Amino acid sequence: MLRKNIVQAGLNATPVIDRVYFHSVYFREPGGVLFEIATNPPGFLIDEKAKDLGTHLMLPPWLESMRNELEKVLLQIHLPMKEKVRGQVLNRE
Repeated sequence: MLRKNIVQAGLNATPVIDRVYFHSVYFREPGGVLFEIATNPPGFLIDEKAKDLGTHLMLPPWLESMRNELEKVLLQIHLPMKEKVRGQVLNRE
């Protein structure tokens, strides 16, 4: 629906592109700025549990063949340690 509105406004929009975790449409506004509109579903929980989000690198199928190269250049992210105290989770950095 949004893509249709963009095209009706006279802008050149891409077809809907499946990005595994979301679907995207790209278009340039008259000044040349590239915009992406992305859906919320299906979301990041399609292939891992919420508690595991952000704990390891997930890649779409078309980037899996580049995993070794990407892991070499991407910065390691360190999550704060979590400690349980009296039933509450506290973040420790």
